[in-house]
This record gives sequence, C-alpha cells and structure tokens, in this order.
Amino acid sequence: MLQDTLPDSLAARLTDEQRQAVIEAPRGMRLAALVATLKVDENTALSLAAASAGLDVALNLETDPGARGLFPARLIHDFQIIPILFGPQVPPEEQQPPAPTTPLHFASAWLPDASMADWLKTFTPRPLVWHLAVPERVHQLIIENFGVGSGALEDSDEGYVAPEAIRDAEAEVDEEAAVVRFVTDVISQAVDDQATDIHFEPQEGQLRIRYRVDGLLVPVSVPENLLRFQDAIISRVKIMARLNISERRLPQDGRINFKAAGRILDIRVSTIPTIYAESISLRLLNKKEAYTMDRLGMSAEEQNQIKQVLDYPHGIILVTGPTGSGKSTSLNAFLRQINSTDLRIITIEDPIEYEVPGVNQMQVHTEIGLTFASALRHVLRQDPDVIMVGEIRDRETADIAIRASLTGHLVFSTLHTNDAPGAITRLVDMGIEPFLVASAIELVIAQRLVRRLCPECNRSQPVTKVRLLESLAILGCNPAEAETITHLQGPVGCDRCRGTGYRGRIGLFEIFRLNEEMHSLVLKRESTRTLALTAREHGMRTLGQSGWEKVKAGYTTLDEVLRVITIAEQ
Repeated sequence: MLQDTLPDSLAARLTDEQRQAVIEAPRGMRLAALVATLKVDENTALSLAAASAGLDVALNLETDPGARGLFPARLIHDFQIIPILFGPQVPPEEQQPPAPTTPLHFASAWLPDASMADWLKTFTPRPLVWHLAVPERVHQLIIENFGVGSGALEDSDEGYVAPEAIRDAEAEVDEEAAVVRFVTDVISQAVDDQATDIHFEPQEGQLRIRYRVDGLLVPVSVPENLLRFQDAIISRVKIMARLNISERRLPQDGRINFKAAGRILDIRVSTIPTIYAESISLRLLNKKEAYTMDRLGMSAEEQNQIKQVLDYPHGIILVTGPTGSGKSTSLNAFLRQINSTDLRIITIEDPIEYEVPGVNQMQVHTEIGLTFASALRHVLRQDPDVIMVGEIRDRETADIAIRASLTGHLVFSTLHTNDAPGAITRLVDMGIEPFLVASAIELVIAQRLVRRLCPECNRSQPVTKVRLLESLAILGCNPAEAETITHLQGPVGCDRCRGTGYRGRIGLFEIFRLNEEMHSLVLKRESTRTLALTAREHGMRTLGQSGWEKVKAGYTTLDEVLRVITIAEQ
C-alpha cells in the first residue's frame, strides 16, 4: 500500500520505515522528511520528487489573482497549494476571463494525489496543471494571500470538509475551536518566521497583527473577517496566559508555555488597554537555544580578546547597546564558554531568556521585593565564582556589582549606552567613584545586530565611489579603502528569504579595554568622547569599522550597517 502512495522511483529509494515517516508527515513537512531520510539538500530532494512524478519545479512564484477567490482558504491551507501564474502573461488591459479549457496552474508543497484533484474539480471545471515548489515559499504565499490562520476562521467552506474532520467526525468544530486554532496558527507562523515578538493591535475597523522579524516590524496578512472574532481572540490569548479575562481596564502580565516543532517556547504576554480594545504583545523566548561566539558573528580576533578576559578570576565585563541588540544572547554565549564543573555560576535575570545547563539561574520578582540589587546581595552569600546580573539599572546594583568584582568575583552585566566607552561615564554619572570603576571594569563590549544577507541569493553589485566615500565618512572608516572597491554583495530576494534578500542576523562589536592611559583619564572624569578617541588611538575598532568589515566580507550591506549605527558627528 505504501508503494502506491509514493511514485515507484521515489519509493524504491526508501525502506518501508522511511516511506512511512515521509507519508505520515503533514503535507507541508513531507519534503523536509524526505531531505532528512535521503540526507540530501532541499533542492535535490525537490528535483527527485518532481522527477518521480513527472512534474516540474516552479521557481519565483507569483499568485494567480483571478483564481485566488475560487477556493476555500481551508482547502488551500490543508493541501498546501496555491494557484500561480505560469508562462508569458497578457497585459492587464488585454486580459479576457479564462475559458473552461484554460489550464489552471498550481504550486504544491508535495506531490498531488487523486483526492486533491477531486476536491479542486468541485470548484472549477478548468484542467489542473501541477508544479512542485519550495514548501516554505508556498506556505508564505498562502499566508500573504489568505491571511495567517484564515483556514481556521473561514465562514463558508462551501461543502469542503477538512481531512482531519473526516478522520474525527465526532469532533464538534465551533467558533471557539476556530479561535483556538487561529491563535495557535498565528504563534506557529511566528515561530516559523523566526519572529521575536507578536503584536495584536486593535485599530478602528481592524485587528492588526504584526511580527518583529530580524529586528523589523512586519505586518501579517490576516483573514478579512478577523474583526468579528477580535474579542474572542484577545480572550483566548489571555486565557492561555492565565490572565483575568474580565479585567480590561488595567495592564496585565503573564506567560504561556507553547509547544512548537518539538520545542517548548516560553512566551511572555503583556496587555495594555487602548481606545478600541486591549493591545497584546507576546515575546517569544526559546530557552533551549544555544549560541556560541562563532554563531554571534565574532571574528577570531574579537573572540581572542574576549577569551583572555573570561579567564580572569575577577573583574566586570559589560555588554552595552539598545534594547533588542542581543546583549543577553552575548552574555549567554560567554557563560557557555566558561561553564565547567569547577565553577559555581549564578545568574540574576529578568526574564530568564536561555537555560544554561549547570548554571543556577534566578528570576527577578520586583513585586515581592526581589530586585537585581537585593538578589545580588543574597547571591554573594552563595559562594559564587561567576555572577551574571541581567542589567545594571541603578546606583545600588552598580555599587554591589563593583564591590563583588573587587572581592574576587567575575561579574557579567549589561548597560544601556550607545558605545563602549560610554559605559564608563554612565557608571560615574550613577554616583560610583571613578577609582572603583577604573579598578573593576576589565572589558566593555558595545554591540548591534544587522540583518545577514541571504546566502542563497545575494550577489555582487556595483557601488558608486561617491556614495561609498560618504558611507565610510559616516562610519568613521579610512576613505582610502574606497579606492580598491568597485563591487559589494547586495540583496536580491528569493523563495528562501521570502523576497527580502536577508535571512537571520549577525552582530557588530566594539571591544573596549582599559589600559594605563585610559585608567588615568577615568580618574580625571574625562568625557566619553575623550575616552573613545584614546581607545581608537590604542587600536579599538569602533562599531562602524566592525560593520564595514562585515560588509567587505559579504555578510551584510552598507544600508543595514548605516540603519543600526548612529554616529555622533565627527
């Protein structure tokens, strides 16, 4: 029976167990199952599957707007198919309504079967032509054209019954179940898109949903009838987060444990009352994710500078930058670097973003008086070797952290400053004596995150000399470097990066170490500018210079670096 479900040539390459694994996967995941089974890349698996069924692989998909309204969203979602434009297109003004004999082209995430064709023929008499396509791109087009979760909230399925409803005929599918499924779809899609935040924002006449992906807010296509379910959706999220659903006048905070793709996500939920309804923000934390210095994007030279200080028995290492610049992720990578059985490491965090095996991690609870400062006092009685404080927010925390480092502890923490030398003056401004700051601080790292060019589609593009010189001047780099450069890598956009040209993020780092000269400048309470100039004279690479190195190496673009780095006028 299994032999019949896959084309013979494909089935012959697999064992019974492997065939079973491929067939039992959801339609949108079958290609991934085939990739894992055959141990080949996605393009190869796609070509093999297409060849086995006599289909071609469609690239650069464009949705057929004329056919989009013919089919229920639930059917499109369940089968993971999308009607596409294929071949030469007629200009819009010359287009005629398609005849019943005009082929209707479909891109599918997996090989079509007879039941799919039967269902589609109940909605159109046109002959069907099938193409295989990258499942991720097919899914993205479904979301763009029908809205995230539209399969869950559809009003009229015109007789279409979902396969899972056939299997479980006793299940009662009501409006409440539809809302539950919709919220799950929205969160699952955010996980697939590698979003860090989800925002449900009630506006006049609509409920807007946005994801934060790679640091930028992205609007999400939603079903047209979403507004009707607005109150039910907000209540559903509040129920998941164990919040009081009857309290709509006060902000509330909660958390959700959500299982997605075999991982447990910790989702922090925050609600605030707005003029139309409650606005809800979800912060997605994958606690099990492990980052190394390599994965952060640190060069070998940067890693060596940091590893030297990580081996010190005491002192303070600070990571600075704005919210969302990856400070906690960097500290987590440092902890993993030094984590061993002969060190007692204790962290004080708000919230705990990553779990590190073997490390004692503590969550701040300000509402019961467990602040960073009070927690740090108690931690010092616990015989720690290394302490991580999530953030130095006030004089008290800074004071205890500095004294802890001077009494033989290695302390990691973060500060909100624009550059690395600014951390020194920030601590002095908080009221810490300059001699204590100079003695305790061993290393300050300022960082930013820029979007990484998609490895599949980026290509070399010519760059104008004038623009390059302007950019280098803004970044504080040597203009002589523009002489030899005529081309830089640029974004293109493909199915893998959803047309953006970027996929993932990479860090830019400014590493500041105090030497004797800077030590004396700190004691004299010199300005951040003076410290920065002296540090540069002693070889410190600024954020702008770090960004330029990443651009030259082909990891990102000048536009991205300029977007995230604000340089004070030279």
